[in-house]
Formats: sequence, structure tokens, C-alpha cells
Amino acid sequence: MGFIRAFTGAIGGTFADQWLEFIEPQAGVPATAAIFQGVANGQNAGRGSNNRGSNNIITNGSRILVPEGTALITMQDGAITGFISEPGGYTYTSDEQNSQSFFSGGGLLNSTIKTSWERFKFGGIPGTQQVVFYVNLREIPNNRFGTQSEIYWDDAFFGTQVGAVTRGTYTMRIVDPILFVKQFVPMKYLVPNAPIFDFADLDNDAGVQLFSEVVGSLAGAFSNYTNDPEKGNRMSRIQGDSVGFGQSLAQAVEDNFQWVSGRGLQVERVVIKAIEYDQGTKALMAQVREADAMGGARANTFMQMAAARGVEAMGSNPNGGGGMGMAFMGMGANAAGNMMGGMMNQNAQPNFQVGVEQSQPQQPMFDPMTGQPLNQSVSQQPMFDPMTGQPLQQAAPVQEDPVARLTQMKQLLDAGVLSQEEFDAAKKQILGF
Repeated sequence: MGFIRAFTGAIGGTFADQWLEFIEPQAGVPATAAIFQGVANGQNAGRGSNNRGSNNIITNGSRILVPEGTALITMQDGAITGFISEPGGYTYTSDEQNSQSFFSGGGLLNSTIKTSWERFKFGGIPGTQQVVFYVNLREIPNNRFGTQSEIYWDDAFFGTQVGAVTRGTYTMRIVDPILFVKQFVPMKYLVPNAPIFDFADLDNDAGVQLFSEVVGSLAGAFSNYTNDPEKGNRMSRIQGDSVGFGQSLAQAVEDNFQWVSGRGLQVERVVIKAIEYDQGTKALMAQVREADAMGGARANTFMQMAAARGVEAMGSNPNGGGGMGMAFMGMGANAAGNMMGGMMNQNAQPNFQVGVEQSQPQQPMFDPMTGQPLNQSVSQQPMFDPMTGQPLQQAAPVQEDPVARLTQMKQLLDAGVLSQEEFDAAKKQILGF
């Protein structure tokens, strides 16, 4: 008992078109269906070779089509009697010595299914009633998942536990039809006139079970994805890497529920439609983004931006501070940081205003570039180490060149940093008028 191959390749060939009646998959099968029954097409009042055709009986001479992307399984009383995964046309016979019950198209199916065939094949004499089923070998899409509360996993990049609520879809593939049928499909889908085994059917308890197992494996999948040292993956990549995360989820469901080895199923691709991190993870990710931004060549740019914002804020302070902004002009990020550190350690906030009418003569005028009182020796103002806050040992005071100071002040006037009134007031102080 078995099948004789009539032709291979596309079922729409000339030879296939000459068949007046044959068994083929039923029409209107959704893409999410996994297993569905074959139906007789074109029983034609004796013009075909199967002129004794009856429902749910494969008689000698029956012609059977196996389209691309499907496998054919014949069953009797719950036992598998034949299997074909190689596309083409076949003739069923129960008495031809050269007939075969097993056809495989090679590749992955050939290596994985032969073992299952030897394990589950029918061992007795074939009876009269056998049923033809087709198994979907394509990617089965639109399998949804989602979590109602946070799931948590250890993240190697962050070095701590992180959590999120997520939802999305995944595709899966039946990689061993024999194992899938024998070990997972409920019996009500393997009898004559059975309904379609559809993963999208809400009444399909087997499909609901897979949904629960995928949700139960998500934490492990996230951990697999972010902790693989060879990939160096980070959470920021996960929504755009459907194949990579699909491999991580496939590994997690195999570790937890043995989909491939026990059911002949495998996760292919995963699309994360939404992921909402918990508050602790959000704060951690914000810190990481800030650290990334302040690293490398960006650090100096961000420091300069921060200094510019400080100048703007101090310029709008009614108590003064414009001189502080001028003190930062032309400094690099490191110099500005050191100057600020030294001034904070002194716990002093001198008034750097220049050119203000002297309603209080006891208040000295300050140089806008150095922060020192004008016409005073530098030695009168102790210098502090910006790292330790301790006074620095200073060399003997050096008399400042008034021409150089006036040149610097003129540059500030030309740049619009100083007004004409402020420049005139500073000029008088420098020249001792």
C-alpha cells in the first residue's frame, strides 16, 4: 500500500490538468490554519480512474495533489499510514510493489521527519477507511502575545534587573508534521469531516496553550537577547530585530516547553508592537542615555552648551552675574569646569558687574575676565585648587599690562558682550582715572 509518483513540481502542469478527478486541499483555508482535510474534486461519473470513490475512503487509482508549502498525511483509526512532503502529483495504490508510503523532499524535512515516521507509522494491514490531511509548512502568521503585568529579567548591559509590559505578534512554522500531528493536534481534528485546526480560532484550546507558553517564555527571551556576549544586543535594538529576537524567543520556548523536539513547532520571527518599561527601568535608561551623550567627542559640546545656558541664566539675574558669563567666554569645557569648581570651593559669590554706577563706593570693581578686583594685586585674592579646594602656593605678583587689559576689554566691546558704558567705566578703572 502506498503512492506512486506521477509528476513533480508545479501542480498546474499539463499532466496535472489532464486529471479529471483527484484529491486536493479544501478551498478557503486561512493562512493561520495548521491542518485541514483533503477533499475529492471532480468525481465524474466514471470518467476518472477512481470510479468507486466513496467518502473518507481512498480507493485504488485515486489521484492526489500535494501543493507547494504543504505536506500530506493519510490516517486510519488515528494511525499514520502515509506521508508526502514533496510537491507534485501521486497515484494511490494498495497492491503495487513499487509503491511507497513515505516521500520527502529532502533538506531539513528529510532529516527530521524520517525518525518520526519510523516511530509512528502504521504497522498493520491497511483497512478500507483512510482520511487525507494536509499540514501547512509555510510560516503561520499573526500569532499574538501580550503581558498584563510587568515581566522582569536580568540585563547584562544595565547590570541589574529590568522590567516591562509588552505585546506583539510572532510567526511559527511546523518543522516536523508527523510529530506535530501525533503529539500535539487534538484527536477531534484528525477524524473524517473534522474542522480546520486554526491557531486563530479562539475555541482552539491547543492554540490558547501555545499563547500561554509564549507569554511564559518572554522573560527568558528578553534575557537571551540582551545577555548574549557574541551579539552585544541592547534593549534599544529589540523592536527592529524581528529575526534576532525570534531566535531568542525560540530558544526560550524550546528550553521551557520543547516545542521543536516534542511538538515539531518552531518560532520564526517576532515583532514587538509595544513595550512599556517600568519606572525604575525608565530612570535607568535615561541615565544610560545621558552617559552615552556625555561620552567621547560629544562631551565637550554638551559642556559648552551647559555653560552657554548658565551664562544666559546669570545674565537675566537682577542681582548681577553678567561678569560671570564674560569670565567663561573663550574658555574650553575643562577650563570652565575647573573655574566653577574652584569658585564653589571658596563658597564665595563675588559681584562681577562692570560699569555700574557706584552708589556704594565701598564695593570694588571687578575684572570681567579674571574675576579679580581692578587695580589690586593678584596676591590679595588667594587661588584655590579646583579639585581639593585648598589654597595654592603662588608666585610673586606680576603687574598687569594695562594695554593688554584694554585690548581684551575692547574685544569684548566689539563682540557685543560689553556695552559702551561698561567699557568706559572699566577703562577708567584700569587707567586709574
